[in-house]
Amino acid sequence: MVGEPLRYDERPPDHTPIHTSELPATPVRDRNIVATAWIEAPAELLALGADLPGSPVAEYKRRIKRWLLWRAGPATDADARYWACDTDDFTRQFVFRLFPDGSGDGVGPSGTRHERFRPWKEDLRDS
Repeated sequence: MVGEPLRYDERPPDHTPIHTSELPATPVRDRNIVATAWIEAPAELLALGADLPGSPVAEYKRRIKRWLLWRAGPATDADARYWACDTDDFTRQFVFRLFPDGSGDGVGPSGTRHERFRPWKEDLRDS
């Protein structure tokens, strides 16, 4: 089910049930795999956007080494929350909150608190 690349907010939701081993390593550019389609999805992921404007369902973004990265909410200029879990231990989870002004807050696997998304992602990569 690979098509032409679309902007993140133009990609149709994909509700096809999917197992962890089937989640792609690279970003999906033609659709958004929703958290409710992930058969092994932890409750924390399913509730990720519940308190955000519009209560968005989280969407799969990519693997970062052994981490699965998901986002609830828009990528820019809005409230959003990123969530990552270790594929070897789904209880090992980290969250990064993105605010409308571009600032953020989240602790990574190293225990370091980050205010920017990129260093938080690098913390996942480097752990």
